Amino acid sequence: MRIPESGKVASFDVDAQRTFTPICPDELPVAEGDTIGPELNRQAGFADYRLGSKDSHSPRAVWVTDDPQKIGQPGVEGDNVEEHWPVHAVPGTEGFELLPGLPHPSDYDFFVWKGVELDMHPYGACYHDIAENMSTGVIEWLRARGVSHILVGGLAADFCVWATARQLQEAGFKVILNRAASRGIADESIAEALEAMERAGVVFIDSCEELEQSA
Repeated sequence: MRIPESGKVASFDVDAQRTFTPICPDELPVAEGDTIGPELNRQAGFADYRLGSKDSHSPRAVWVTDDPQKIGQPGVEGDNVEEHWPVHAVPGTEGFELLPGLPHPSDYDFFVWKGVELDMHPYGACYHDIAENMSTGVIEWLRARGVSHILVGGLAADFCVWATARQLQEAGFKVILNRAASRGIADESIAEALEAMERAGVVFIDSCEELEQSA
């Protein structure tokens, strides 16, 4: 996999938070979600800009449930919410923090916090709303800097990573999903997300080794 010369590549850490790892088993733990930090740092070495995002949710959000039968299920009222989820990624808690070894948000070139409103729960990091009309500014920021290719990783592959990759690809960027820098919730939904990404034009690499071999 060849990537452009300096100045045209960005790396995006999508929701690489402890809430989606076994570090916080009572939130939304993704198996091996806590292992991707080194690969995210590695892929950032191939980019001129590093971007990141975080879920930022209130424990009083309209989609919050403590009923295991409702988790991941539709039925929440509102235009900008879809499924029910347990409390997670609450500012001030450990789950809100990025994975150990990742930079502080202030050390990224651009950072997005999403899902702050009680009745808004977007998955992708490019828009605040489900209809994708209200930009977070990341697409415009990337375009202003002439970025053409974006290396993507994070959590979880079958939700926020997939949505962000699709949004970026549809915005005209060439998106490269790094499998080693991402983990998903379930085999079936991961497979569906990967198929959808491929249809959208997203390219896959197994790890940064593929980038090094063509450098």
